[in-house]
Amino acid sequence: MLRYVALILIVLIIALQVKLWAGQGGVAEVRLLELRVADQKAENDKLKLRNDALSAEVEDLKHGDEAIEERARSELGLVKPGETFYQVVEPGASAPAAPARKP
Repeated sequence: MLRYVALILIVLIIALQVKLWAGQGGVAEVRLLELRVADQKAENDKLKLRNDALSAEVEDLKHGDEAIEERARSELGLVKPGETFYQVVEPGASAPAAPARKP
């Protein structure tokens, strides 16, 4: 009788171990989910930095004339009235299209 109880307990322990290591919600699945959470947190941190930079840029453009002027000069190639635009071309480099001028 005691042998059967011991055998049943051993089988039960083996079944529980199999469920723990290989079953749904087991150690392998938990480890996989922890890795996915860590990856998602890293991605969220990267996107938060990007959002903070964009937010600062928007705030700068809303309240700062210097930021608007700098953007107009760099992206649109605009110059102030009375300024002369000079473009330096390195030897051997093909010349890019000239930016628009505003009289």
